[in-house]
Order: sequence, then C-alpha cells, then structure tokens
Amino acid sequence: MIRILILSVIILISSTVAAQKAWSLKECIDYSLENNLELKQQSLYLSVSENNLFASKMNLFPSLNAGVNQNFSFGRSVDAFTNEFADDNVISSNASISSSVTLFNGFQKINTIRKADIDLQSGQYDLETAGNNLALTITSAYLQILYSIEILETANQQLQITEAQLNRTQKLVNAGSLPLQAKYEVEAQLATEEASRVNAENQLLMARLNLVQLLQLDNVDDFEILIPDVGGLVESSILLPAESIYNEALGHMPEIKSAALKKRSADLQYAIAQGSRYPQISLSASYGTGYSNARKTIDNISPAAPVLTGFALDAYGNYIDVYQYNFNYSYATRPFQDQLRDNASASLSIGMNIPIFNAWYTNTRVANARIERNQSVLQYEITERQLFRAIQQAHTDARAALKKYEAAQKAYEASKLSFDYTQQRFDLGLVTSLDYNSAKTQLSRLASDLISSKYDLIFKQKILDFYRGIEIKL
Repeated sequence: MIRILILSVIILISSTVAAQKAWSLKECIDYSLENNLELKQQSLYLSVSENNLFASKMNLFPSLNAGVNQNFSFGRSVDAFTNEFADDNVISSNASISSSVTLFNGFQKINTIRKADIDLQSGQYDLETAGNNLALTITSAYLQILYSIEILETANQQLQITEAQLNRTQKLVNAGSLPLQAKYEVEAQLATEEASRVNAENQLLMARLNLVQLLQLDNVDDFEILIPDVGGLVESSILLPAESIYNEALGHMPEIKSAALKKRSADLQYAIAQGSRYPQISLSASYGTGYSNARKTIDNISPAAPVLTGFALDAYGNYIDVYQYNFNYSYATRPFQDQLRDNASASLSIGMNIPIFNAWYTNTRVANARIERNQSVLQYEITERQLFRAIQQAHTDARAALKKYEAAQKAYEASKLSFDYTQQRFDLGLVTSLDYNSAKTQLSRLASDLISSKYDLIFKQKILDFYRGIEIKL
C-alpha cells in the first residue's frame, strides 16, 4: 500500500512538472511550424501540386484501355460477326484492347512536366513564407510576455516601496511629526499602484493567452515561458545598412524565389500554348474479337428422301422423272474458343492532326499566356520592391527604436539619481509626501518606457536578422 502511495505521488509530481514545462522561443516556433492548422492546410495544397507533377509524368506513357460488351438482339437483325440476317434471338459478346501514344505535340507534355515541377517548388516556397510570417508573429507575442513580466515586476517593486513608505508615514503620524493628511496621500498612492499592478497582471494574462492561441494549445493556466537574458541583445545593437541587408535577403527570402519560379512557370505556360500550333502525331493499336450464338457450324449430315427436281427425255422420247439426292443437316453453335480465334482482328495506325482553324481558340490561349507571362515579370519586380520597402521600413524602425532606447535609458538613469536624492531628503523630512510620490511616479513611468523601448528594439532587431537569414532565437 505504501509503495502504491509513493508511486502515485511520483506520478502526480511528474505530471505536474510536465504540465509546467517552460517553453523557449525556439520551441514555440518549432511547435507552431509543426502543428499549426493553417500551415497543414496549405501543405495539403502542396500535395495537390505533387500529384499534378506525377500525373504529368505519367502522361508520357501510352494509354491502355480494354472493353467488353454483351449484346442481346430480339427479332430480325443482322449478326455482327456473320453479316447474315437472323430471325432468332441473338446473344453476342465482343472484347477489345487498345493503346495509343502521342509521338509529338509541340513539346506540350514535356513543358507541362517542367511547369508542374516549378509550380511544386513555388508552392514549397510559399509554404516557407507562411511559416516565416508565423515565426515573426510568435516572436512578437513571446516578447510581449517578457515585456509584461518586467512591467509586473516594476509594479510590484513600486508597490513594495509605497508599502514601506506607508509604514514609515504611519509611525511619523503616530509620533505627531506628520499630519494625518500625509498618511491619506500615501494610501491613495498605494491604491493607485495596486490598480497598476492589477492592470499589469491582466496585461500579462492576455499576452500569455495570445501566445497560447497562436500555438493553438488548449490550456493557458499551465503555460509558462523561459525568461532569457536579453540584456546582451540590446547592448550589441549593430545596424547594418539597409542596402546590405536587402542584398542578403535577395539570396534566401522564399517570396523572392517563389516569384522567380512563378515567372518561369508563366514562360512554360506560354510555350505550352504555342505548342498547340504544331501538328500532333500519334500512334495507336487495337486488338478485338467476339462471339455470337447465331454463328452455326454443321454438326451432322444424314441422307433424306430424294427430291423431284424435273423431267428428262429418254432415247425413245419418253419423259422420265429426275430426282436429286437430299440430305438432312443439323447445326450447332460454333464453340466459344473457336469464335474468339476466328473473329480476332488487330490494327495499327499512325495519324497526324494539323490545326488549321479552331474558332480562334489557340490564338486566344497564346495571347492570354503572353499576358500572364508579362504579369509574372511585373509581379517579380513588385515582390522585389515590396521586400526592399519592408527592409527599409524595418531598418528605419530599428534605428528609431535604438535612439528611443538610448534616450529612455539616459532619462531613467537621470530620474533614478533624482529619485534617490529625493528619497534621502524625504527620509530626513525635507520633502513632502506629495513631492516624493511625484518623483516615484516619474521614475516608474520612465522605467516602463525603458522596458517598452528595450523590447521594441529587440523585436526590430529580430526582424532585420530575419531578413538576413539568421535564425530567430533569444
């Protein structure tokens, strides 16, 4: 019994530890890329492209088809195998097998295979682009949690300072050194800071919920993240020129590769349309046979009574009867195997189909393919420009975030020195509670600004690293 109890406790502790597993940023990104439903849905479209590629390759092989028919004729009809009229009910069967292969059609099949392969690669890059966008969203949500945690810590620190201030003020009021109003002022400040702490807790809860929903997890209560040391990321802030980052991005960004492949796909679609103008040469072969119960064969012959067929004159001029031998015939349906052999036929043909006029279909198809090719060229240039503008914007935002962080850091350090001096004077009774709370509120606000600017700078740095092809991690 004791062993069972100990085992149960161990299992309970293990399950609790597992449930409270802390997630790193990389784990969040990897999990989302593996389990995100939208990405899975997009990967299914990629499977369709794979099937299209396989089908286009199989289209090079000859076609092979077989057919079997069973026919029932009632009343007078012409038997297909005897070419004779039959008054009885006829049952016939025929079977055939045929094959055909396209020898030349303007390289349409070859170009279709190439296009399907390029479309598959383009789809893979589109899926990678969607994964990159998801990774950036996860990173933003992760940093928002870290920001909320520091804001909550700052709120708790301010609350502790105010609680200590309230205890000191209460003692001074009791000693008659301060008026009762000073206590009320500190209590009001304490209530304000308690509200700020509640707001910070709610902000952290919402940030955690946002990340959990992005990860598409079910339980938010047991979700925790690892808290890395981000100080080094801020201290090593080095911003490369936007043009340099753009040149790096051109070599690996999936949207650029996808746009280039779509342009190549449009070129092949135009070549396929042009191939419709060429003659089509095909080779076909077939083999068939059949059976009919109307096809008979003589089964038995027996003598019958002679038949009077006419008259003749003998040597004396007398008429004599002329008889002809007669036979009775019995018939039987020719055996199935013999009919299959007798009715067998085979054919081999080669043909050429030359397009001359088909209601302007080919010309329209070629014209539309030319337009799509021009559109793909423009879309590639648009994608390049969009990437350059995005990098320019991200670089400008990162520079602004760096300057904002440096300014916030200087302002906080100056306010911290001022607050320390104000606190010393407050301890000596040289500063009123109102002035002290005002200095403390100013310090708290600047601390929040510093935290906000720090994580804003980190996120802007990660965006630039993302464009450079550097893995997103903390």
